[in-house]
Amino acid sequence: MSGLLAGKRLLVTGVLTDASIAFSVAKLAQENGARIVLTGFGRLSLVERIAKRLPEPPPVIELDVTSAEHLAGLADRVREHLDGLDGVVHSIGNAPQSCLGGGFLHAPWEDVSRALHVSTYSYQSLAMAALPLMGPGGSVVGLTFDGTKAWPVYDWMGVAKAGLESASRYLALHLGKQGIRSNLVSAGPLRTMAAKSIPGFEQFENAWADRAPLGWDLTDAEPAARAVLALLSDWFPATTGEVVHVDGGYHALGA
Repeated sequence: MSGLLAGKRLLVTGVLTDASIAFSVAKLAQENGARIVLTGFGRLSLVERIAKRLPEPPPVIELDVTSAEHLAGLADRVREHLDGLDGVVHSIGNAPQSCLGGGFLHAPWEDVSRALHVSTYSYQSLAMAALPLMGPGGSVVGLTFDGTKAWPVYDWMGVAKAGLESASRYLALHLGKQGIRSNLVSAGPLRTMAAKSIPGFEQFENAWADRAPLGWDLTDAEPAARAVLALLSDWFPATTGEVVHVDGGYHALGA
C-alpha cells in the first residue's frame, strides 16, 4: 500500500454531498491509502448514497454529536469496522436560521446554544469519544471559517467558529502529552450545502473572487481537503494548535 496516508484509519464526519470538503477528504484519503468510516445524522440514507461515489464505499455509522448516548457508543461502533483510529476529521457545523443572515442582535439563547453545541463543543466531545481508539501520532483535524473577524451574515456561526479555534488550541494543550495533535483548516467560501443555507452568502463569494491573491474557485474543495490530509499524515509531527488557511491568501490582506 502506498500514499500519504498508507495504512491510516480515519473517522470522517460531515459527508453530506459530493460538494463538501469532507467528501473530498474521504476521496483523497482512500486514494492515498487510508481506510475510513463515515458518520452521518438525520439523513443517513443520503450519506450512504453519497458514500457509494467514493473509490471504495465505506461503512456509515449514525452519530448525533449532541447525543451523550451516541458519543458513548462511538468507539464500539467504529471497532466493528476498524481496530483503531489514527485520525478524526471534524466537519460539523449547524445553526438555526435565527442565528444567521443578520440575526446576531436578536437570536434567542436557545438557538445560540444549539449553534455552539453542534459547531463548537462537538469538537471536544467527538475527540473524547474517539480517544479510546487513538494513540501517539494521532491527529484531530477540524474545518473552520476564519474566526478572527466579524463577517456579514455569518453572525453567531462566526462566534461558534471563533470558539472552535480556541477549543482546538485547548485540545492541543490537553492531548499533547498523549502524542495527539489538534489542528484546523480555515477554508475560503465554497458552494456547499452549508453555505447555501446562509442568507446573503454571495457577499463572501464576490469578495473572494475579486481579492484573493491566488484567486479562489468557489466550487473546488480539493485544496482544503489536501491540507486536511497533510495534517492527518506523519508529515506534521510537531504541529498542533495551528490554523492553516486555505483561502487563496485572502486572510493576509488588509484594505
